[in-house]
Amino acid sequence: MIKLGEKQALKVVKKVEFGVYLADMADTEERVLLPAKQVPEGTVVGSQVEVFIYKDSKDRIIATTKEPLLKMGEVTRLRVAQLSKFGAFLDWGLEKDLFLPFKQQTYRVKQGDTPLVSLYIDKSSRLCATMNVYPYLSTESPYTKDDKVTGCIYETSPEFGAFVAVDDKYSGLIPQKELYGEVRIGDTVTCRVTGVKEDGKLDLSIREKAYLQIEADAEKVLAVIDSFDGVLPFNDKASPEVIKREMQMSKNEFKRAVGHLLKKGMIEIKEKAIRRI
Repeated sequence: MIKLGEKQALKVVKKVEFGVYLADMADTEERVLLPAKQVPEGTVVGSQVEVFIYKDSKDRIIATTKEPLLKMGEVTRLRVAQLSKFGAFLDWGLEKDLFLPFKQQTYRVKQGDTPLVSLYIDKSSRLCATMNVYPYLSTESPYTKDDKVTGCIYETSPEFGAFVAVDDKYSGLIPQKELYGEVRIGDTVTCRVTGVKEDGKLDLSIREKAYLQIEADAEKVLAVIDSFDGVLPFNDKASPEVIKREMQMSKNEFKRAVGHLLKKGMIEIKEKAIRRI
């Protein structure tokens, strides 16, 4: 069977002036053309040729010996070559650019962007790109708890958090409780692995362990106090909602940072405020 979007070793079953016809020996009735300019020197009927199968500009199935930048089941970044009223076209190393429909974009891409994409076959049996890469990410990463990793945020959910493609290939999640500050689809983040699930997916945090994070949090608290001219209009008894909105940290993290600054004699806590000394 000739498989669209994949590399295959096929056998030459016929030579013509404009190329050779290839077939899978399990089904020689189904044939695909390899254009003459792609035919390796010395190829004869019976030769085996490794090719990639896609469709040309007239939607005809065709073979190429060129190496595409993306194959079925893979995830990678591709450059947006041009835009159209229906979507975007991506450069994937072949003569015909790869179409990325609007409905498969998790954010509206611009020319020159390099979104993270995978390959799928649409309802019209055409190869297209999608930015919904979750099903295509690997769960066989080399990482363990407390490893530092870098990845791309490819989806966000108010319920679950931010989904991250670690190294652009492994499946990871920053849970909602670990999200502080604004994160957007397409952002690159550095995270700490907090755990590896039984299915191999990575749990992540953009924060360090508490004893390492406290100094950074204390500096952030001081910066916010300074932005209020040295007097923060709330203290560590404020609601978690106020603290998260103003400080981008949890109430416990805020209290630890405030306690750290208090011990160092850098602040004093008033009834409804915190003042820098």
